[in-house]
Amino acid sequence: MRQILQDLGSGATTLIEAPAPLVRPGSLLIDASASLVSTGTERMLVEFGRAGLAAKARQQPEKVKQVIQKARADGLVTTIDAVRSKLAQPIPLGYCHVGRVREVGAGVSGFQPGDRVVSNGPHADVVCVPKNLCARIPDEVSDESAAFTVVASIGLQGIRLARPTLGEAFVVIGVGLIGLLTVQLLRANGARVLAVDFDPAKLELARRFGAETCNPATGEDPVAAGLAFSRGVGVDAVIITASTKSSDPVSQAARMSRQRGRIVLVGVTGLELSRAEFYEKELSFQVSCSYGPGRYDPSYEEAGHDYPVGFVRWTEQRNFEAVLDMMASGRLDVTPLISHRFAFESAPAAYEVVTGDKSSLGILLTYDHEVESRHARQVVLKSEPPRPAAGRAVIGFIGAGNYASRVLIPAFRAGGARLHSIASAGGVNGVIHGRRAGFVKACADASDVISDPEVNTVAIVTRHNSHARFVVESCRAGKHVFVEKPLALTHEELAEVEAAHSVGDALLMVGFNRRFAPHIRKMKALLAPVREPKVFVMLMNAGAIPKAHWTQDAATGGGRIIGEACHHIDLMRHLAGSGIVSVQARRIGSNDAAAVTEDKAAITLGFADGSLGTIHYLANGAASFPKERIEVFTAGRTLQLDNFLRLKGYDWPGFSRLSLLRQNKGQAECAAAFLEAIESGGPSPIPADELFEVARVTIDAAEQLRSQT
Repeated sequence: MRQILQDLGSGATTLIEAPAPLVRPGSLLIDASASLVSTGTERMLVEFGRAGLAAKARQQPEKVKQVIQKARADGLVTTIDAVRSKLAQPIPLGYCHVGRVREVGAGVSGFQPGDRVVSNGPHADVVCVPKNLCARIPDEVSDESAAFTVVASIGLQGIRLARPTLGEAFVVIGVGLIGLLTVQLLRANGARVLAVDFDPAKLELARRFGAETCNPATGEDPVAAGLAFSRGVGVDAVIITASTKSSDPVSQAARMSRQRGRIVLVGVTGLELSRAEFYEKELSFQVSCSYGPGRYDPSYEEAGHDYPVGFVRWTEQRNFEAVLDMMASGRLDVTPLISHRFAFESAPAAYEVVTGDKSSLGILLTYDHEVESRHARQVVLKSEPPRPAAGRAVIGFIGAGNYASRVLIPAFRAGGARLHSIASAGGVNGVIHGRRAGFVKACADASDVISDPEVNTVAIVTRHNSHARFVVESCRAGKHVFVEKPLALTHEELAEVEAAHSVGDALLMVGFNRRFAPHIRKMKALLAPVREPKVFVMLMNAGAIPKAHWTQDAATGGGRIIGEACHHIDLMRHLAGSGIVSVQARRIGSNDAAAVTEDKAAITLGFADGSLGTIHYLANGAASFPKERIEVFTAGRTLQLDNFLRLKGYDWPGFSRLSLLRQNKGQAECAAAFLEAIESGGPSPIPADELFEVARVTIDAAEQLRSQT
């Protein structure tokens, strides 16, 4: 499989070869035949990638504020590392895809192999797309025409918000690709249309589609033209499909509108609005969201839950279908909008046209190469090195997301592991990060890693609901296992893990890295001679995550207590050096002002030696406040660790402070300790009994929070 990626750091647009993705439940696996370059959105992304760091900052001032906040909380060096890492993550380009269904995922109805479909998949010769983002193509519509479906749906959604009626006067400001499609769809709705643009060639196309035109570049006044077009009463509605930093299109739209006219922003403009222009006419102004209802709703797009047609007539999928019906009937003609065609293999050349020729419209990529060769299960990244010495860890990674690529893979490489195989569901991330880190091969199927005889150690860094399953499979295959937290989401999963681990002698490790941080090691050493019980206070200023995010879903992410607070339960268990004998958890009460309550909680642990600790896991604090703070009170002394940067001792004999220039939460040290245990034949750095104990207590705490009335 090959896919087009944009490097936001270097600005390079590349065609990368990767393992073909596997079909997922609720999705379709599609072999591409054509795709359309969105000259507006994709030009913006490519130009952003090619811009220097200062220019990138000027384009995203809100991101600059976030960076400043992070620097204040986490330190400058840590923040610089994070920014560089973010810019080094290539992004896929494209969202207008046409192809044939190769395979139908579990739970999908209404599609079958061989169907021609349009989807919002990226520019790739094989894509896996959720069913609600796909639509079947009528026989009367060619693949090339169907490639315009998604961009046409963007214009259609703006039209639906504007609610045209027969005979109304509409103005379309900016007749690029989406604007010209919008002109045709408005004409099909029975509206009179005035098109405004600076490009005479695009205005000529608009006239061909039945619109009157206005060209400000020749001195024409758009406001005067709009008023004349409306016979002096003001236009009924304006749809803005322009892309500009100027607020002029919004102001012009307001001034040419009638009393209680409608203005819909589909494109991107400045938004310095004049209250008087809107107030005096009681104008309505609305920003249209992409292809329609369902966009950015994980329940609709990822989980496949459709909206009832009686309540939401036009979802994004039904907008796709409406556009295709218009094409099939001949009322939407996209053939004149095709300005360039490129073979998919020549895609980088297409993007030179995108950035160099601002008059370009419909740039099509065609996929005429052989289909079966696209579906390779594995991609070799480098030649197989000599077999390592006996006992050395040979790592296979399952998961190649942000944390794996930024933190864990570099940590294992620094620890001396031989990096062998890397699996990612989409295939692409595994190739990108695998090649960068020096892996031998990449694949899309986790079972290929687990079953590989060259791999003796499996690192699992996937979504939380797959952790226990992959741990069980890896243990049964006789592999050492490093799993990023959590170990399991339920007591039933945990029991399966314990049973699988008990059979062999392979090591099991959970990524509880904070135990291994320099500050924590110092705290542990300082606490070792103290015989009195300790009192721990741990604060996690976790930050808000939307309710719809997968980590908040109990079935997928387990919720943030299981998914993240487990770190602090383990850390407290480690510092106490004693078994947990009680757990009490309470969250904030249910309140209409808080969409999520479980991630604003206090967890109190009791230990066998009499120690006591409370974890405050809070998602409602300030982003500028330090993320983590740990305090220990015992024997008339106090230790305070501030955000893994500064450790201070109060009345502690022989110790006052330990400070670092950058955060160190122990990830590299954690990986190194695990690798050392494998190679030396020693025990796991964290005893399995403690891993299971922490997992049980964490699940108990989460269940208490969910049962709270």
